[in-house]
Amino acid sequence: MKKLFGVIGDPISHSMSPAMHNDLFQAYGIDAHYQPFHVKKENLGDAIRGFRAIGLSGFNVTVPHKEAIIPLLDELDPMANAIGAVNTVVNHNGRLKGFNTDGSGYVKGLLEEISTLKDKKVLIVGAGGAARAIYFTMAKEGPPVLDICNRTVSKADLIMKDCPYTVPTRAFDIQEAEGNIEAYDLIVQTTPIGMLPDIQKSPLSIHNLKSGTFVSDIIYNPLETQLLREARKKGAGTQNGLDMFVHQGALAFENWTGIAPDIKRMRDKVLKQLGGLLC
Repeated sequence: MKKLFGVIGDPISHSMSPAMHNDLFQAYGIDAHYQPFHVKKENLGDAIRGFRAIGLSGFNVTVPHKEAIIPLLDELDPMANAIGAVNTVVNHNGRLKGFNTDGSGYVKGLLEEISTLKDKKVLIVGAGGAARAIYFTMAKEGPPVLDICNRTVSKADLIMKDCPYTVPTRAFDIQEAEGNIEAYDLIVQTTPIGMLPDIQKSPLSIHNLKSGTFVSDIIYNPLETQLLREARKKGAGTQNGLDMFVHQGALAFENWTGIAPDIKRMRDKVLKQLGGLLC
């Protein structure tokens, strides 16, 4: 019997997960299908009950459900529990277990570009589920500075308070971070601002960005956000969210199937799908 997997979010039409995972199922001879599900906040509980009823084998979770889904699950992986956000769910004989592969997937992709965090003063933009996962994972790597800026500073404070790893850190609002942007070697943008269809938006001004800074945006659709475009023009190194997307997807696929998939195949598939969307 064909197994069913999926991804839930709002919006969800931008997701490349179906193309990537369905290609992997075909490549590894797995009788399964991966389906996107557009689920609004007020319908999340109904959606999860429906998934249980039809025996969905597993699914990914994207904005805005990564934190809200936790009370609806039966069990959490220790890292997902510490982070307080879930992006992957596995159905173990009717019990739904939540995992978080965002942080580890992000850092794996980042270190392919910059090799180490030990000498980087880092600013994380945003304080949602993805930011929390990335902050915890990066804190474990021991950068000399790991600050957070967010419109609501209290949310950034909570991430710092809950992190199990000690690292020099401060929380700012967006305006204060903009005024001190030249102090950082690495800027990590974790909000959905700049994602299709609102590609002209940027989460913060980088007018004072120093040349040589590395700017990473976890958005992958479009492949170059307004923030990355501005950073590139200022002489910064840039990275979009494709590497994070592929690596976290590979970890999710392994949780579902026990197979560590071909990263290059995954990357090539997503790039092919996104080829006409590069801005």
